[in-house]
Amino acid sequence: MTRVSRRHLILYCLFMLVFNRVSLAAQEETGTKQAVEVRLKAGEKPRVVGPLEQAVDTMFSARHFEQAAISPDGKNVAWVETLVGKDGAPNGNTAIYVAGSEGKEAPRRITAGTGGVAHAEGNVAWSPDGKQIAFLSDAVKAGQLQLYVVSSAGGAAKKLTSVKGFLATPGWSPDGKTIAVLFTENATRAAGPLVAETPETGEIKDTFFEQRLALVDAASGKLRQISPADTYVYEYDWSPDGRKFAVTAALGNGDNNWYIAELYTLDADSGLMLSIHKPPLQIANPAWSPDGRSIAFIAGLMSDEPSVGGDVYVISAVGGETKNVTPEMKASASWLMWTKILFGVYAEGDAGISTVDPSSGHMETLFRSAGELTAGLWGTNLSVARDGKSTAVIRSSFSTPPEVWAGAIGNWKQITKRNADVKPAWGEAKSIHWKNDGYDVQGWLIYPRDFDPAKKYPLVVCVHGGPGSAVLSAWPVTHNFVMPLASAGYFVLQPNPRGSFGEGEAFTRANVKDFGYGDFKDILAGVDEALRVAPIDSNRLGLTGWSYGGFMTMWGVTQTNRFKAAMAGAGISNYQSYYGENLIDQWMIPFFGKSVYDDPEVYAKSSPIHFIKKVKTPTLIQVGDSDGECPTPQSYEFWHALKTLGVETQFVVYEHEGHMFASPKHQREVIERTFAWFDAHLK
Repeated sequence: MTRVSRRHLILYCLFMLVFNRVSLAAQEETGTKQAVEVRLKAGEKPRVVGPLEQAVDTMFSARHFEQAAISPDGKNVAWVETLVGKDGAPNGNTAIYVAGSEGKEAPRRITAGTGGVAHAEGNVAWSPDGKQIAFLSDAVKAGQLQLYVVSSAGGAAKKLTSVKGFLATPGWSPDGKTIAVLFTENATRAAGPLVAETPETGEIKDTFFEQRLALVDAASGKLRQISPADTYVYEYDWSPDGRKFAVTAALGNGDNNWYIAELYTLDADSGLMLSIHKPPLQIANPAWSPDGRSIAFIAGLMSDEPSVGGDVYVISAVGGETKNVTPEMKASASWLMWTKILFGVYAEGDAGISTVDPSSGHMETLFRSAGELTAGLWGTNLSVARDGKSTAVIRSSFSTPPEVWAGAIGNWKQITKRNADVKPAWGEAKSIHWKNDGYDVQGWLIYPRDFDPAKKYPLVVCVHGGPGSAVLSAWPVTHNFVMPLASAGYFVLQPNPRGSFGEGEAFTRANVKDFGYGDFKDILAGVDEALRVAPIDSNRLGLTGWSYGGFMTMWGVTQTNRFKAAMAGAGISNYQSYYGENLIDQWMIPFFGKSVYDDPEVYAKSSPIHFIKKVKTPTLIQVGDSDGECPTPQSYEFWHALKTLGVETQFVVYEHEGHMFASPKHQREVIERTFAWFDAHLK
C-alpha cells in the first residue's frame, strides 16, 4: 500500500536537485555574474555578521529528506536524503538508503552508481512483494534520469530504461510485473512552474511537452506510453486489479492547466481515457478504494501545484455525483490514501493525520503535531504498509532538524540520526492566535536567539506564498530567507491569514476577489497580537515575503507607513499587466472570478501600483530573471515607480533563476541582502 503519494512534491524536489547541479555547472563554466544589481543605494556588498552566518550555515548543513517509503510488510524503510558538499551546502545530489523499521540496524546504501560517486537518485517504490525497489537515477548521464530496479536484499541495480526526457514517480502494478512512470519525452527543462523558464526568441508559440503515463515491463524494460499524446498527466493511482488508472490530467500546457485538470480513468491496455469528473476548482491525489468501485480525491481552492489543500471527496469509478466526506472540516486535507480514508491535514499551523468513513462521515484524528514535530513537508507525506498501521514519515519542527521515523501513527520511532549534531541557531517558536472580522487566525512568532525579556526587539513579518499554503512548524530549508533574522536579534512573525490552509475551505476561500484587504487586515491584527505578547518595539517593524508574500509586501507598503523597511521577493505589483505576463494565468480565474479582459477592475483594486504614491517605506526588491510565476517585469515596474517617486529602494535580479532559486550561492545572497537591508533600517 505504498502507493504513489504527493507526486508533485516528490517530483518537484527531484527536478530541483537535477536542475541545481546542471545550472551550477553551467555558471562555473561560463563565469557568469551571480546577480544583476539594477541599483545599489549604498554601493556596498551585503555584510554578514557572526550570528547570521551561523544560522545560514546551520540551515545549509542540515540533511534534508525528500521521501520515506515503508515496505509492504512494514519491516523496512527506504528513504531519499540530500547530500552536502565540502562547503557544507547541498550539492544537487541525493542518496537512497534502506534500514529496518525498528531502527536497530545501520542504513544500507542503494545506488545505480559505482565507486561511491554521488548522483541524483530518488523516487523509490517498493514492489508489492517487497523483494524489489524501483528508483530513478542519473548515474549514466548527469541530468538524465533512468528507471532502475534492485533487490531489496542488496546487489547491483538493473537499468530498465534508456529514454531522453524526464521520468518521475514510478509505481508498481498490483501483480508486480509492470512499473508505471510519468514520462515527458524530449523535455527541454524540468517540469513545473517553479523552475527557471527557457528563454524564448524569434516567433513565440505555445510549445507543449506533455507528461504522459508510461508502462515499463519490469523484466525486459520495454516502455510503452499509454496516455494520449495531447494530454498532460499530473498524478495517477493503479486500480486494485491493475487494469486501470485514476489520473488527474488536462489538455495542453502542463504548467498552466493543472488548475483546470479533470479526473479521468485510463485503461492500462487500450489507453482509453474517460473523464469522470470536471471539478469547479482544483483537484489532487486520486486514490482507488480497495474494492475498485470508488475513487477519492482532494478538491478545493489551490493556488500552486505543489501545495494541496481542501476537502476529501468520493466519486464512483464510473462517474456521477461527488460526495464531500469532510464538509465543514476546520482543517485542510493535504494528502490521502484509502484504508478507510486516511488523509493528512493542515490544522491551525499544525500537521495532522485523520481518517474518515466515506459512508457515515465519521472522522477521527490520529495525530496532530501541536507545534512539535510535524509529519512531512508541505503537509503530510506518509507512507503506509499493507496492514494500514505501519508507516514511515519525515518529521521536523522549528527546533528539530528532519529525520526519518517509522511505526504506528503517533508512536513512531526515529530511524535516522543524520542531523544529531545540528542545533537551531534561532530562538523559541510560539503559536499565537487572534481574532479578526470574525475569523480565528493563527501564526508563528519566532523569538530571537538569547532572548532577554528586559529588552525591546525589532519585528519582521514574513507572509507566506500561495496564498493557498500554510506555515507549519518545520525545520527551515535553504530557501528560507527570514529564519536567520531570529538568530540576529529579531522577532519573526509568520502569519496564516485568511486564504491560507488550516481553518477549512470557507477560510481558504475568504480572500476571493479580495486580495490585500481582509488578509492584510488579518496580518496587521497579528502584528498587534505579537506586540501584546512580546517585547517588540512598535517603531521597528519590517515586512517581507516571497511570491504571494512578495505581492503582500508591495501591497502593504502602499497601505500603511507602519513598516519602516520591506523586502519584496518575486512579488506582483500590477495584476492587470501580470495576467498577460505570467505563464500560469489559469490560477487567477478562481480567485478573481473572470479574466482581466472581462473584469479589469477586480484586478486593478488589488494592484499595488495603483496606490504607489502612498509609499514611504524603504523597499528592497529581489527576483529571478527566469521566473514564470511572478515574472521580473512585475518587480521592475514596482522598483521603477519607487525610484521615480524618490523612495529609497534597491533592486536585485538573479541570473538564470526561476521562482524558487536553485543556486545555493544565490540563496545565501538573498538571505544576506535581506538581513543587511533590515539591519540598516531597523537597528
